[in-house]
Amino acid sequence: MVQKAKILLVDDRPENLLALEAILSALDQTLVRASSGEEALKALLTDDFAVILLDVQMPGMDGFETAAHIKRRERTRDIPIIFLTAINHGPHHTFRGYAAGAVDYISKPFDPWVLRAKVSVFVELYMKNCQLREQAALLRLQLEGGGKDTGGEGKEPVGLLAELSARLAAVEEQAEALSKQLNDESTDAAAVATAAHLERKLTGLRRALDALEPGTGSTSSVSS
Repeated sequence: MVQKAKILLVDDRPENLLALEAILSALDQTLVRASSGEEALKALLTDDFAVILLDVQMPGMDGFETAAHIKRRERTRDIPIIFLTAINHGPHHTFRGYAAGAVDYISKPFDPWVLRAKVSVFVELYMKNCQLREQAALLRLQLEGGGKDTGGEGKEPVGLLAELSARLAAVEEQAEALSKQLNDESTDAAAVATAAHLERKLTGLRRALDALEPGTGSTSSVSS
C-alpha cells in the first residue's frame, strides 16, 4: 500500500501551526507539528519527511540555524525546506535563507492556494522517489536470488522481471507526466531539477532491468 507522506510544520506560534494544518489538510498527508527548532530536529531523527515548512523568526534556535543543522545531517540534508517569514527584510535576508538550504522563501501572509500547490509538488516527488526505492529493492532481490538459486531459473524469475518491468513503466510514466507539468508551469527551479534527477535514476534502473531480460546478456550492463 502507498503510505502517506509526512510534512513537518515548524513554528513557535500555535495559531500559525493551526493555519498551516487548515491549508494543507486538503493534500491528505500526515502533518507533523514542531514548536521549535530543537523539536523539529528531534522529529527528523526518527521519521522521513517529504518537505519541511520552517518559520524563520523563532526564539532560541531560529529557522536559519535549524536549517543549517538539517543540511549537516546526512539523513536529512536532501529534504526540501520552504522558509516562512512574517517580515521581508530585503534581498540579503532572502539570500541568507537560500544559502541556508531553502528551496523556497514565502512571506506571510501567503496565498493558501500557492503554498498548497508548492508543497504538493514536493509530496509528489517524494512519492515517486519512494516508488523508485521499492523497484530498486525488488531488483536487488531478483539479482541476489538469481545468483544463489540455479534450480529456479525457469519461469519464476522471468515472471518477477515482467512484474518489475510493468511497475517501473508505471513510475516512468508518472515521472514523465510530472516533469512535463513542472516545465509547462513556471514552478520552482529546485522542483524541476529534482524531477530531472528522479528521471535519471529511473533511466539507470531501466537499463539494469533490461540487462536481466532473457536474451539481452550481461553486455548491456557495461555502461553505468
